[in-house]
Amino acid sequence: MDNIVYLPREKVFRDPIHNYIHVEHKVILDLINTKEFQRLRRIKQLGTSSFTFHGAEHSRFTHSVGVYEITRQICNNFNRNYPSKNNKDGLWNDDERLVALCAALLHDVGHGPYSHTFEHIFSTDHEKWTQEIITNKGTEVNTILNSVAKDFPERVASVINKTYANPQVVQMISSQLDADRMDYLVRDAYNTGTNYGTFDLTRVLRVMRPYKDGIAFNADGMRAVEDYILARYQMYQQVYFHPVSRGMEVILTNLLQRAKFLFENGSMEGFEMPSLLVPFFEKKVSVQDYLRLDDGVLNTYFNLWQDHPDDILHDLAHRFLDRHPFKSVGFNDETKELIPVMTELVEQCGFDKKYYTAINNSSDLPYDAYSEPKTPIEIIQQDGTLNELSTLSHLVAAISDKIEKDERLFFPKQMLTDTRSSIFNLNYDEFQSHINNGQLK
Repeated sequence: MDNIVYLPREKVFRDPIHNYIHVEHKVILDLINTKEFQRLRRIKQLGTSSFTFHGAEHSRFTHSVGVYEITRQICNNFNRNYPSKNNKDGLWNDDERLVALCAALLHDVGHGPYSHTFEHIFSTDHEKWTQEIITNKGTEVNTILNSVAKDFPERVASVINKTYANPQVVQMISSQLDADRMDYLVRDAYNTGTNYGTFDLTRVLRVMRPYKDGIAFNADGMRAVEDYILARYQMYQQVYFHPVSRGMEVILTNLLQRAKFLFENGSMEGFEMPSLLVPFFEKKVSVQDYLRLDDGVLNTYFNLWQDHPDDILHDLAHRFLDRHPFKSVGFNDETKELIPVMTELVEQCGFDKKYYTAINNSSDLPYDAYSEPKTPIEIIQQDGTLNELSTLSHLVAAISDKIEKDERLFFPKQMLTDTRSSIFNLNYDEFQSHINNGQLK
């Protein structure tokens, strides 16, 4: 039996999305107070999107406690309305509550600075780092989880790894309609000042129910589930794929790649050595190395690099800190032959095309009905029959299994404004004609 300790008085945190975050278990409050979890305050939830949506300054911390709160509400609903009476009924066993709550709270603890951009550059995986932080005996998180039970850290990590024995717990945290996605949609919509991500969260939570293979949704709540799918679709199109955010992400990527190149060629000597990045440059990263990085650490290096003698490094650092995003143009299979011509013209105008051009592909699958390992959203009828969502909803069927992709070439804004780039503008006009003729999406 796990060593479960309740707080003498419930702790609450005020939250702009959920009003109150309720904490009843001592282990949850202790986890929130660990240095590993507090680090998430220093990592923005939406990375470079704050350069486009100025209100998007919220952190991985706020999102993580939000995911915890939604999971807590799901557990309460399941325990109140669908409590298990025996081991074979497929209903909710509330003994699973604590592992679900801990996994929900800690699901993003392994994110690096600027999140997915950092992952791409240094080939890290935040889910693997999350599991490492949970199971590594040198972390405060592991010590606290270990106080519940000796195998408790491994159980929590297995939820993140999607190998935990109870599919209901796994699907609460990671599925096509989970606590993680529900919180980030409404929270990101709120902080970006958009309405695209809003849906009836209360109703969706109300119609969730456990069954032996995971989580399903009552048929009378299908429209609320349908609305959630459409909200997610719109957020990706209007917010997460925004070209300006991606233009800043390209600069960030190229800036760090240039720093890595200079380090590997000994050109950081005699200047401020980015000591906290050295383990990543050398690909010898410990848990403690990983945990020392956050957005502020990178920004401090960028500030220093504005004075670096390397023209490319200091220019990219200036562009990033002072918000001078690259411009972009979309292309498809019919027009991609123009890309080499355009990148060469960028180089001819004095820009190193390796650092001043980039192809950025953003893609999303709004809803995946059948492909493994994705779990389809199941609608449960009164007689217990299960139907996959897209078989009942024409709206969801219209976007199901269809990848939404936006491919763009990024380049310096000067290529459109400087007189030296007039030849480029001719090609740019030619490129735009494909869009005007409807040949691009």
